[in-house]
Amino acid sequence: MKSEHAHTHAPAEDTATEVFVAHRNLLFTVAYEMLGSAADAEDVLQETWLKWAGVDLDAVRDRRAYLVRITTRQALSRLRTLGRRKESYVGEWLPEPLLTAPDVAEDVELADSVSMAMMLVLETLAPTERAVFVLREVFDLGYDEIAEAVGKSAAAVRQIAHRAREHVAARRPRGSVSPAETRHALDAFQRATETGDLQGLLDILAPDVVFVGDGGGVKQAILRPVVGAEKVGRLLAAGLGRIAAEGWSLGPALVNGHPALTLRVDGGIDTVVAVRMDEGRITGFYAVRNPEKLTHMQRETRLSRAGG
Repeated sequence: MKSEHAHTHAPAEDTATEVFVAHRNLLFTVAYEMLGSAADAEDVLQETWLKWAGVDLDAVRDRRAYLVRITTRQALSRLRTLGRRKESYVGEWLPEPLLTAPDVAEDVELADSVSMAMMLVLETLAPTERAVFVLREVFDLGYDEIAEAVGKSAAAVRQIAHRAREHVAARRPRGSVSPAETRHALDAFQRATETGDLQGLLDILAPDVVFVGDGGGVKQAILRPVVGAEKVGRLLAAGLGRIAAEGWSLGPALVNGHPALTLRVDGGIDTVVAVRMDEGRITGFYAVRNPEKLTHMQRETRLSRAGG
């Protein structure tokens, strides 16, 4: 009897697993864009799997939509917890950087949506606004689908989407920036460390450039953003001098779909430096040093807007 029982259930379990695995990269991307934390996104995927494993697949019409709905609900609930954690965070909170494969950079819309600059813009949205914006603008879900995921009417979701779009448009980088422009800026950064000549780097700083560091209270980092080309220039001069004196190494990496730099000390990653570019100049430096946030820099993370 037992073997017959096991036999009838095994294919359904396999199917549930296969469907989940086929959508895994998409679901991780949804959760990460909503949370800015890869560790929390992984937890959301665990919770999604546990709920999905108990679902009667025959009753599910659109498996992708159903999985995205579970993931969104779990991520929304975690986003509120994360908000409380950020309130007690030491210094500035930056999104967790991800080492990404070249295919992320090739999907320009996906790369823009996960860039460090855009993730920081998403941080300024309320939780439901963020969910609606991500599902609509990045993953192109219909208003009815989003309404089910966030527990609002389709009409309310339309209004939220409109408000979120305007909010993001006012804060996102102006004009798209080519990877070549970003690489050029990072090359100037690297040259400055190697030669001690800061001028090339200062030439491409925007007057209102902002430097944000995230040490999480674990590693030394500036506790508040430094604003203005002159102040940021002084900060960089001190930092670059230290890198040169202590024999640390800077190298290129593809982070969140965009060129970035990694600072290595004794072979291990100490800091990830991402930049925001606007009209050919650097308007933002983001230096993540908190070791808890650097675990996803060890191997490539697969991000995707497709699934199934």
